[in-house]
Amino acid sequence: MKIRIILADDHRIVREGLRAILVDQPGWEIVAECGDGRSAVDEALRLKPDVVVLDLVMPDLNGIEAARQIVQGTRSTRVVALSMHTDRRYVTRMLKAGARGYLPKDCAGEELVAAINAVVAGKRYLSPGLPSVSAQSVGGLKDGGPATAYEVLTAREREVLQCFAEGHSTKEVAALLGLKVKTIEAHRAHIVEKLGVRSMADLTRYAIQEGLVSLE
Repeated sequence: MKIRIILADDHRIVREGLRAILVDQPGWEIVAECGDGRSAVDEALRLKPDVVVLDLVMPDLNGIEAARQIVQGTRSTRVVALSMHTDRRYVTRMLKAGARGYLPKDCAGEELVAAINAVVAGKRYLSPGLPSVSAQSVGGLKDGGPATAYEVLTAREREVLQCFAEGHSTKEVAALLGLKVKTIEAHRAHIVEKLGVRSMADLTRYAIQEGLVSLE
């Protein structure tokens, strides 16, 4: 079966390793490689692959927001998350964003192949290496529970938060997102109000805590 795949991870060596595993599969093709979430979204919308293998923490746009935009912007592309984060909250958020599979980065190559085959067949794949996520909790994702502070923010506000946490100035964030400076300032004010933080340092700590940015 022919399967077209995009690899999105900010570490080149990881992408090279994934490519080496996947290109051995008959009919499988790596159509693009991306080092940040925004490029992954752009390439997915342009190429409309069968699968995007996506890291959770990436610059410019994190994997959760990238997955959300890819799923909303394409009809048939499936997202498989491959991440070092195995905590239930990260898995839950990724699945809520529309990902069909989630695996830890220390999984075997054969498991990634199995996951891709599963999601292409219309199934959901959760690695057995995710002990904190049960079938019951996945089945109840849409039912939710109390909203977290992360969920209180809009998708745009989460993008703005990540940009600020990565050290960009207000003007730089406006340029990156194609918005006016006053619009970014308004978003920042809403973020501060919703999260109850007082400084940019608090915003950065929160973004790291929520897995929007890494300490690297």
